[in-house]
Amino acid sequence: MLREQFSDALKTAMKAKDALAVSTVRLIIARLKEQDIEARARGKTAIDEVQIQQMLQGMIKQRRESITLYEQGRREDLAAKEHGEIAIIERFLPQQLSDEEAEAAIAKIVAAAGARSLKDMGKVMAAIRDQLPGRIDNVRASGMVKKLLGAP
Repeated sequence: MLREQFSDALKTAMKAKDALAVSTVRLIIARLKEQDIEARARGKTAIDEVQIQQMLQGMIKQRRESITLYEQGRREDLAAKEHGEIAIIERFLPQQLSDEEAEAAIAKIVAAAGARSLKDMGKVMAAIRDQLPGRIDNVRASGMVKKLLGAP
């Protein structure tokens, strides 16, 4: 499904002559091809939808790190380009949970897992990845889990 969305988005961006969208979608498609090649080396035919979402989240993370560096270097033009690329990549990801929704969902997962301390954090994080794929950033989720499990 996401693969088709990438192709459709590329065609639409080309027709609209949206250079930023064209280059960003082409970067996504190129990264996807790299991931597929790596998957073949491991004996799989291609990566699945969840792995594609993780790849997109990784691309967003890279751009956020670049934005920080560009802003420190007073390169607002490059930071603005990165912001634009993030907006385009986010179109392909599921709607992110608000803080309230995320806290409620994570509280249910913690209760269902029977987690009592930080020793159970790995089990909880695995459940979050399975139950909320692409809907919450791992860093945000980790902070919320620590808070619920009583970490300082």
